[in-house]
This record gives sequence, C-alpha cells and structure tokens, in this order.
Amino acid sequence: MNLHEQLGALEMGVDQLIQAVVATQAETVATATDAASGQPADTDPSVPQIQPTLEVGRPTRDEITMTIGNQMVSFRPDQISKLIEELSNARASMTPEQPMGVPPGWQFVSTKNPVMAVQKQSNGDRLLVMRHTGHGWVPFTFSPDVVIQMYMMLTNA
Repeated sequence: MNLHEQLGALEMGVDQLIQAVVATQAETVATATDAASGQPADTDPSVPQIQPTLEVGRPTRDEITMTIGNQMVSFRPDQISKLIEELSNARASMTPEQPMGVPPGWQFVSTKNPVMAVQKQSNGDRLLVMRHTGHGWVPFTFSPDVVIQMYMMLTNA
C-alpha cells in the first residue's frame, strides 16, 4: 500500500472518530444551552448537521498533519504511535468486530522477519509479541492447540 492509500485509510478511520466526538459535543452544548434558557432541545431530524471535514497531510517524512474543520494538529512519530495504540485499543472493544476473513482487496504493509518475543503464561498459553513497522508491538495469545496448528500450517506451507 502506498503512502497516499495509507493516509486515506487513516483518514477514514479518524473521520468516524471525529464524527462521534462532534456529535457528543453538540449534544452536550445543546443540552446545556437549552437547560440554561429553559427551552426544550431542538431535535428536528430535518435540520442538517454540519460535520467537520478531516484532512490528512504529510509535509515531511517524519510528520503527519491532521486538520479537522479549521484546526490543524501536527504529529511526530511518537505521537502517531500513541494515536495508533489508542485507536487500536478502542477498536478492539467496538462492534461490529473486525471481519474473521481477509476482506477482498484489502491492502496492507507487511513486515518481513519481525522482531519477536514469546512468553509462556501460567495457564499454558503462549504470548507472542511481534513488532510491525507501522503498528508497533502487536501482542497475540495462543492456546497450546493453536500453537500446534500454527506450527503445522507454517511447516506445511
């Protein structure tokens, strides 16, 4: 996946996050304003809601900018890693879940021969942590039977 495709994928995910935050803020402001004025909240669904746009740029090799509405924020590599981690943790608890199969046309950046660490858990499971160049350290826990299946898959390929 080239840089523009990666930025487009990041833009789509962050755009959904922004929409959720903006909707929550708008609700809070409307509720506070209506409560202060004694007026009932305007819940007319025919009134269009203005959604800010998200623009992602890459002005330099080690910087990404995100502009939401008219507010621009610049991210350094360590801040991007933190954002990826936070978004990943949030996404893990959301529904619908990620697809169980690889989606058709899915594009990705793979890491060849990643750095790995393995740790045996007290219940017999194995924790495998692999370092992806874009996602950072990605942990996986495998039960003993899945470790055997994975060994068989890798040696029979």
